[in-house]
Amino acid sequence: MGSRRGDWSRLDEADVRVRPGKGSRPRSKLRPDHADAVGAMVVGKDRGRWTCAVDRDPGHLVVAMRARELGRNPVVIGDQVDIVGDTTGAPDTLARIVRVADRASVLRRTSDDVDAYERVVVANAEQLLIVCALADPPPRTGFIDRCLVAAFAGGLEPLLCLTKADLGDPAPLIALYEELDLTVVVSRFDEEPEEVRRLLADRLSALVGHSGVGKSTLVNRLVPDAERAIGAVSGIGKGRHTSTSAVALPLPGGGWVIDTPGVRAFGLAHIKPDDIVAAFPEFVAAAEECPSGCGHLGAPEDPDCYLDTMVEEGTATGGRLASLRRLLASRLT
Repeated sequence: MGSRRGDWSRLDEADVRVRPGKGSRPRSKLRPDHADAVGAMVVGKDRGRWTCAVDRDPGHLVVAMRARELGRNPVVIGDQVDIVGDTTGAPDTLARIVRVADRASVLRRTSDDVDAYERVVVANAEQLLIVCALADPPPRTGFIDRCLVAAFAGGLEPLLCLTKADLGDPAPLIALYEELDLTVVVSRFDEEPEEVRRLLADRLSALVGHSGVGKSTLVNRLVPDAERAIGAVSGIGKGRHTSTSAVALPLPGGGWVIDTPGVRAFGLAHIKPDDIVAAFPEFVAAAEECPSGCGHLGAPEDPDCYLDTMVEEGTATGGRLASLRRLLASRLT
């Protein structure tokens, strides 16, 4: 009788021997369902710990760590999460973030226009308040345009706040953006920002702006105890967030504002032309008729761009197309 060694076709399960070892026990992919988890919004972060407001209640703050099962998925300010463990918020307690809900909106940026790494700045904000000074420093329309692009692409409603109106005339900037149907609010140092309060009431809003434009002054007026609130939600001490990370602060009359760090550049390497066109409903269908790879900038860059036909036919205005193309061009400057 010949040996069975090497004749694998004649082996059955009873013949197979498994050598015991570390890899012999199959790993289960089952994960606990955490039925007892409570919902919360992430409002602060410091050194691998996240502060979460249970049911968005600013009086019920819980410090949590990220559960290992989340892997490398980022958790950012504004995320709606499920937490388990000690959720009382008592001193020296620590909960765990076990789930991150799908995001309704995302504000992203890159460090520059060639950096392929996207940084999620804020999640789930309904509005983006772009803060720009009319003087000292002078307004930078390129930065405003880039923020508008990021808002449109991320699903946020943009608002423009022009500060220091006691030092400059807001009319030219308001005229520049009138074709965008953009809500513009003007504030000045010697007056309370009542109109801004009205726009932000009962909403989750993110604020973005260059250093020196008056964003911190605006936040301090919107949230009278902002410095104390920053310490409560971040645990990092007075004011340190202004140079490191975003923080969400509760508005006295309801709603939250997410104060983001002052930025020098707002990279848009992750934005595609059609992401911007989507914010201009009248041009969406026409953009599909454009040649492959069309950047929709018109001649000379895109001489066959079909968007010009919309204006020629009278189904769109030249002002709207010019505004769209200015935003498109902001990605390249």
